[in-house]
Parts: sequence; C-alpha cells; structure tokens
Amino acid sequence: MRRLVSCIGLCALAGPLAGCDLAPAYAPPPIAAPGQFKIALPAGSRVDVAESWWRSFRSPELDRLQARVELDNPDYAAALARYQRAKAALNLVNSAFFPTVLGQPEISYNKQSQNRPLRSANQPTYYGANQLFGQLGWEIDLWGRVHDLVAAAKAGAQANDDLLAATRLSLHASLARTYIALRGSDAQAALLARTIKLYQSALDLTQERLKQNIAPPIDVERAKVQLANAQAAAAEVAQGRAVLENALAALSGEMASSFKIAPSAVQPAAPRPPRAAPGSLLLRRPDVAARERLLFAANEKIGAAKADFLPRFMILLSGGTQSTNLDLLNFHNSLWSYGPGISAPIFDGGQRQAALDAARAEFMAAAAEYKGSVLAAYQEVEDALASIKWLSAENAALTVSADAAQRALDMSMSLYKDGAASSLDVVTAQSAALDAERAKLAAQTRLLEQYVELMLALGGGWSGQAPPPEPPLPPPIALGGPQGQDPGAAVPAEEAKK
Repeated sequence: MRRLVSCIGLCALAGPLAGCDLAPAYAPPPIAAPGQFKIALPAGSRVDVAESWWRSFRSPELDRLQARVELDNPDYAAALARYQRAKAALNLVNSAFFPTVLGQPEISYNKQSQNRPLRSANQPTYYGANQLFGQLGWEIDLWGRVHDLVAAAKAGAQANDDLLAATRLSLHASLARTYIALRGSDAQAALLARTIKLYQSALDLTQERLKQNIAPPIDVERAKVQLANAQAAAAEVAQGRAVLENALAALSGEMASSFKIAPSAVQPAAPRPPRAAPGSLLLRRPDVAARERLLFAANEKIGAAKADFLPRFMILLSGGTQSTNLDLLNFHNSLWSYGPGISAPIFDGGQRQAALDAARAEFMAAAAEYKGSVLAAYQEVEDALASIKWLSAENAALTVSADAAQRALDMSMSLYKDGAASSLDVVTAQSAALDAERAKLAAQTRLLEQYVELMLALGGGWSGQAPPPEPPLPPPIALGGPQGQDPGAAVPAEEAKK
C-alpha cells in the first residue's frame, strides 16, 4: 500500500518537473491600424457609443421594441444556446485533467453446467459471485495535449460569447433599421395623403372650370392622371409599410397577425455623431474578437495534433473485494492492481500526419478569416462615414429643391386660377413638387439608416466584457524544454491576451 501511495504522489508532483507544450508560439497576424478614417465624422458634440445606442434616436416606440429582442427573438435564443453548448464542450474537455473513476459492484448467484468443459469434480454447481470493484485511470499530460485541447475549447467558448454579442448587435441594428424605414414609409404616406387631397381639389376646380367653358376637357384628364398616380403611389407605400411592420413583428418575437404599430409621420431624431478612433476599432467589434479567439483555438489544436505522435502515459489503478458470500468488507477478500500504462503510436497509415496537416491548414484559414474580418470592419466604418457625409449633402440640396418646387407649384396654381397659365404648367409643377418632397423624405430615411450602420460598424458600444471568469487552466507539465515551434504558426510572440 505504501508503494501505491508513493506512486500516486510522484505522478501528482510530476507536473512542474516533466513535460512541454508543443503548441506553436501564438500571435495574431499583424495588421497596422490607420491613423485616421478617410472621411471625418460630422462636426458637433461627439459622444461615445453606448451599449443601448438606439436610444440616441429618441423614439420611445423603438426603445420598447428593442427591449423585446433579447427576450423573445428566436435567432438570439439560438445564439445563446450555441454559447451554452460551447460552455458545455469546454467543461467536457476540461474533465480530461482529472482522473476517471468507475465503480463496478456486482452481486449474483450462479449455476454452472454439469458438463462444462474442464470442470473439476470438486467445483460446486451453485455458487455466488459477488464483488465491489472500482477502476481509476488518469492521463499524465506530459506533452501538453490535454492542456492544448482545453485551451482551444476555452477559446472556442470565448468566441461563442463574442458571436453571441455580435448576433445581439446585429438584431438590434436590423430592428432599428426596419423601424426607421417604417417611419419613413409613414412620412411618405402622410405626404401622399395631403397630396391626394390637393389633387382632388385641383380636379374639382378643373371640372368646375370645364362646366363654365373656361378650361378644355384635356385639363380634366390631366388632373385625373395626377390624382390616380398619387393614389397608386400611396398604395405602393402602404404595401411596403405592411411588409416592414411584419418584419418588426418577427424581430421582436411576436406573431405578425397580432402585431400592430400605429402610423406616425414623425421620424426618429438624428443622433449626435459618435466618437471613433481607428486604433480602438478592433477592440470594439465582437465579430473580430470572435475570429481572433478561433485563430487562437486553431493554434492550440496544432499542439494537440503534434502531441498525438508521442506516447501517452496513464496511471491505472483497480481494486475492490470479491467473495462467493456477502462478506465483501473482509480485508482478506480484497484484490487490487496498480501501475503505469503506455500507449504509443507505431503505424496508423498517415492518420496522425493528416490530422496535423489539417490543424495547420485550419490555422491558416482562421488567420485569413481574422484578417478578412479586420478589413471588413474598417470598410464598414468608412462606408457608413461616406454615406453620412454625402447623404447629408444630398438632404440639404433636396430641401432647397423641395422648397423651390412648392413655391413654383403655388405660383402655377395662382396663375392657373387667373387664367394666365395652362393646366400643363400646373401638372408639371405638381409632379416636380411631389417628386422633390418624396426624394427629400427618402434621403432623410437613408441618412438615419446610415447612422444605424455606423453604430453597427463601431461595435454598438460593445466593450468586450467576457463572461464570468473560468477557473485557471492547470499549467502544462514542463520538461524544461522550450515551446514547440511550427512553420504553420504566426510569428512567435507573447501569447495575446483577450
């Protein structure tokens, strides 16, 4: 028994004395951040992007809908389940650090055949076979294989946490974008409702002038065309609004059949431009952080694949008691066995080499995807900034155009009533005024949507808080040798910390 205790004790203390980590030294691909964005943000008082950034649009209805996303949206629920699955996978892999203990109790009463081969004459026909038996197995992680697998699983869980944040941000942005489009449709509908009333009045006036032989019949037909076109445009806007309302229902986790939002021509307010520093962008994007964690996990899997080429060492222990009776607690009925176990690869037809090649290729793919996510992040910010700049200029020009078109329409109607202008002049002025006003409203809606895109591109106030910290990983068993180097890994550097 002393030798048994000594064996277990030596193996438990072997950690700091024997072993190495074969995972390559890790560093993400170096990507230089630009000194400034290509297009500067609009002038004005800038604010930091808050996690509840949609409140900057100052719309209570939008705030109410956003509160439903994390409660009832099925896409968010699925992302949360995937994160919980990754946490469970981490716990599963982490269990490899600990011994596996199995109990095998057995109580049975047996009868053997009278004609059993090689049966001796003094063997009983009926006998009991009772035992209390247990087995313990424990892998000694000499090469850091288990450590690398656990590190990869932990990074995978962190990546899923980041992807959960990215999903949440994307859903909030989709809802805000859809709500802004809905209010843009309401503004268009209100404009067309007013226009239809004016066109109806103009048609009534033209018909009255026809009765008095002041206007020709063609004037009435032109007025009818204008009115019918406006009514058709109103129907088209109503159809689009219905689709947007149903989309809002799905995003907020409600049935479209019972979901209703009252029309309102008041559009959300334009938010103040947020602060944005190019150097901090990668710290604010959960999707980029997730790609970095997946890259780290791929790096650790290389170490685990390399460790598979080396022998595995196990501590094996089994023991218990065995008897034909029920006196299983009698020490004289005890039995036990202990000793090391070794599993060494001899020939596998290239299976381990293929696994190592696949791990290296996975690392290279993860590195390319990480770089791609970084480039996409800067592109999305630049796209949003450019759109905000030029849509602001477009909106200002369209405001001038809409005001001038309305004045031209007022003058045309006045001249037409006095008989100094034709109905064609009025129709032309009406079309120009309606088109200019609708274009202005569309530009205002697109501008608000680009503020949503900017908030999304800047990470939506995500600050990278990790979930509650996990217990620290046990250190890899060290033989005193350096970390393994690998040609498929990045340039050696200190391990990047999230």
